[in-house]
Amino acid sequence: MADRDLSQQLVKYLTDVHSIEEQALSQMRRAPDIAGDPEIAEAFKQHLHETERQEERVRELLEAAGAEPSTLKDVAGRAGGVGMLLFAKFQPDTPGKLVAHAFSYEHLEVAAYELLRRVADRAGSTRTAAAAREVGDEERRMAARLEGVFDRAVEASLGEVGRDDLSEQLRKYLADAHAIEMQAIQLLERAPKITEPQGIAHRYEEHLAETRGHEQRIRDRLEAIGGSTSLVKDAGMRLGALNWGAFFQAQPDTPAKLAGFAYAFEHLEIGGYEQLKRVARRADDEETIRDVEIILAEERAAAEKIAGRWDEALDASLDQVVAG
Repeated sequence: MADRDLSQQLVKYLTDVHSIEEQALSQMRRAPDIAGDPEIAEAFKQHLHETERQEERVRELLEAAGAEPSTLKDVAGRAGGVGMLLFAKFQPDTPGKLVAHAFSYEHLEVAAYELLRRVADRAGSTRTAAAAREVGDEERRMAARLEGVFDRAVEASLGEVGRDDLSEQLRKYLADAHAIEMQAIQLLERAPKITEPQGIAHRYEEHLAETRGHEQRIRDRLEAIGGSTSLVKDAGMRLGALNWGAFFQAQPDTPAKLAGFAYAFEHLEIGGYEQLKRVARRADDEETIRDVEIILAEERAAAEKIAGRWDEALDASLDQVVAG
């Protein structure tokens, strides 16, 4: 790819990252008010200051490149941030949903900065590459802080739930996990058809087989404890997966965007399963704990395999842009 084309792609990735930071700011400014726990709220407050600096830093990099943020992308980012918070706010287990989604979003940011760093390296922009590396490390630290409050998130979500109610809560958490697995199946069925090269497509196919096994495990546990999958939740998740598939297919850099989203989605599942495990532990359900630990190991491994393909995904995206 010519230097001029790489410079244009670097600006594009910077505007993408800026819109992600705008969405993060929308989340961080409102999250403490619905966190339901002082330690969780403090984690969001602390990261708000980091996010403000990150947004300023990306804006400065854009200005140095003779460009400016994309108004359209930024407006969409801010609206998405508010939407995520409203979703969490109106759930019966707001703290847990908030932390799980924020945990996933931090990993979306990690993916975005990993891709930005690689574009900057190819474009010879050492300043941008260094900034992407440093901000990416800040996002990883925030993700680790959120992972450290999973116990508190479950505690705040369940509150004074009694023994009988706890069994019902376990069924609800299992139904939520099933809905997410149904979305994952839809995404992974479409992913190999809309991405290149074959190495990445194979990773999606490989994890699709695992994900079908996860769905069956969760379905079996629900039935074993007298629950059932939620038709409404499952239908909504499947529709969301189809919409995401259409979005990625319309992008000029599908492999990179799809890999970044898949990496974040794996961490949405990880956050949900970590909390499900804690609810199962409260309910003394050892079989659910065992199944969740098996699934968690596979989700974490899948996330690492996707991360191992950043360069491959980016190269395929850059080739796709040139061919287009």
